Amino acid sequence: MSTRRIVLDTETTGLNARLGDRVIEIGCVEILGRSVTEGSFHRYVNPERDVEEGAARIHGLTSEFLGDKPRFAEIAGEFVDYVRGAELVIHNAAFDLEFLDRELSLAGLGKTLDHAAGCIDTLALARELHPGRRNSLDALCERYLIDSRHRTLHGALLDARLLAEVYLAMTRGQESLVIELDAPLAAAASGAEVDRSRLRVLRASAEEAAAHEAVLDGIDGAAKGGSLWRRPRVVRES
Repeated sequence: MSTRRIVLDTETTGLNARLGDRVIEIGCVEILGRSVTEGSFHRYVNPERDVEEGAARIHGLTSEFLGDKPRFAEIAGEFVDYVRGAELVIHNAAFDLEFLDRELSLAGLGKTLDHAAGCIDTLALARELHPGRRNSLDALCERYLIDSRHRTLHGALLDARLLAEVYLAMTRGQESLVIELDAPLAAAASGAEVDRSRLRVLRASAEEAAAHEAVLDGIDGAAKGGSLWRRPRVVRES
């Protein structure tokens, strides 16, 4: 069964949950196996406080726009149901989880990872893959040739969709190497029995054998005491 992953992003009134900043937007997209599905979760939230001017310049969400949106407690159950049992994928996960944990706690629903199966921090992953380089979402989109030209403002759902593409690009090649092998080799790699009667044996031609011997002659001439390949094999009895 394919692992269900939820790529998640939030927008907030400011940068400090401990000083009372709140979540104002949640965007999630679903990955099953190695494919982004049509399943998504997107909500704007009334934070019951003003949006900081600096934050509004980044995401474009104003207190006026959010005034008629549901409060977090009203959508908390939907959110928990959506992420339940899934592995979360978040860029700079500590930031989003701190805000979400505070919101869920106020709604009496514990913490995010009480419901999700775990979390992958793509910022930490990017720093492992690209140490010493810029690893913002914009930088990663550029590095992995993902078109983000339409990202003039931050938005939770848009950023989650871009991050899903970045995550798949960063983890490409980590799937099982066996699936790309021919069937007999794949079976050998897995430790299964191989039907040797079906294997083709390609023997060297006389010319190829002579060329091989010439190479060994050269190695014998350069090596003191001759090459290991031409020394008599000694079998020691235990």
